[in-house]
Amino acid sequence: MSALSSTVELMPGVSISRVGAGLWRVTQWGMSRRELARFIEQCVELGVTSFDLADIYGGGHAEAVFGDALAASPHLSNSVQIITKAGIRPASGAQVKHYDSSEAHLRRSVEQSLRAFRRDQLDVFLLHRPDPLLDPIELAEAAERLLKEGKIGAFGVSNFGAREFDWLNDLMPIATNQISFSPFDCGPLENGQLTALAQSNVTPMIWSPLGGGRLFDTTDSASERVRAAMKMIQRERGMQDWISVAYAWVFRLPTRPIVLTGTRRIDGIRNALRGAETELRRDEWFSIFEAARGGPID
Repeated sequence: MSALSSTVELMPGVSISRVGAGLWRVTQWGMSRRELARFIEQCVELGVTSFDLADIYGGGHAEAVFGDALAASPHLSNSVQIITKAGIRPASGAQVKHYDSSEAHLRRSVEQSLRAFRRDQLDVFLLHRPDPLLDPIELAEAAERLLKEGKIGAFGVSNFGAREFDWLNDLMPIATNQISFSPFDCGPLENGQLTALAQSNVTPMIWSPLGGGRLFDTTDSASERVRAAMKMIQRERGMQDWISVAYAWVFRLPTRPIVLTGTRRIDGIRNALRGAETELRRDEWFSIFEAARGGPID
């Protein structure tokens, strides 16, 4: 058992919890404002103090829902770190859905998020997707101004490929790259995303660590194999839940990532925390990797 540090310093003065609560589906959870406030409070009591959102989550309402919950329990406001994203503009009227990394749009998004959260600063602000029309100089200057003004504590990106990350990181310090990774999505091991982050000593954030729910699909043969491998490790180690093994598999990456959950269940949060405290042996990690691949490695 080798526990990871419970927090990660992304930039000087900006630390977030190793396990973060993802609120992509918060508007679908059916929680009242006070119920959500209680969920936030329970997360904080467990040491999960960072919450991940985006301006488009919940049809554009997730940030306001979270902000209302914080307002219902003002004592929580100074205990949480907010990670949010912008840069995807949904279809509206004659406009198609598109990406917008312009300074005007990002600044407008930051201001809207600050109002929703009733805050003066966003702890971490991410560009949600790589924009094919991105002007790197404009983006770097925009991020620098937002940082100097204190409106954001750290600037990062989300879903950037290795070369896209390196290209932007050469112009300005990037705090993190939020990417998808699970036994069913091992692309970052092969496409250089994790290597680029390691080379720059940047901690990744991992979203969808349970494969977007695929891990629970009883009709999927790959899911059945992976679950069986995880349950075997659970039994051998005497662990409480095999889902903790799924989180431990992601935490075993040498980049020592931050992992975002997507659950409304406090027991699910506890599973992620137990995963952070469990260091899988190499053979255990590869048994899950092989189960997902459907055969042995070369």
